[in-house]
Amino acid sequence: MMKTELEKCMAGEPFNGGKDPKIVEMILRTRRLLAQFNATDYADNGRKQELLREMLGSVGKGVHVDIDFHCEYGKNIFVGNKVIINMNCTFVDNHRIEIGDNVLIASNVQIYTATHSTDVHERMVWDWQEGDDICYTIARPVRIENGVWIGGGAILLPGVTIGKNSVIGAGSVVTRSIPANCVAVGNPCRVIRHLKSLLAPQ
Repeated sequence: MMKTELEKCMAGEPFNGGKDPKIVEMILRTRRLLAQFNATDYADNGRKQELLREMLGSVGKGVHVDIDFHCEYGKNIFVGNKVIINMNCTFVDNHRIEIGDNVLIASNVQIYTATHSTDVHERMVWDWQEGDDICYTIARPVRIENGVWIGGGAILLPGVTIGKNSVIGAGSVVTRSIPANCVAVGNPCRVIRHLKSLLAPQ
């Protein structure tokens, strides 16, 4: 039995989302919910929490997501307890984005699970028809463990894990996984200091 495009997506295989009605409907649904969320009165925390719980895969306690917020599927984002996602963040969640407890995500952070082949012959859809995506996408999960702080404007690329209690410096581009209990900065992001894990929350 042939896999659907959504099944290919979650298996890390090249997929064409425009060919899968479930993907198309999921994106449309999320765009509508995002429009409501970003237009909700800033003081109406109850309504914002309702929309987040409808839009995302799961949302823990003590979660604050500032506006404007942008995502792709919505249901692939799983947020733990006591998490701040500051203004103007973009999460391209073609695959799972898992965010642990006690996590701070500063403004303008971008998290990407989607990538493409560097070979144009593999990247583009050559038998394209109206309604199809023009290219194939490959999705890899991103994981942010407990106690992480991600500085403003940082970019996390597909497939990376940020280990518990680590700090990612502002403007960093994370191309590879970062171990626990360290400070990492730069483009590409590299570890510059190790932290005392005994002092950090578990």
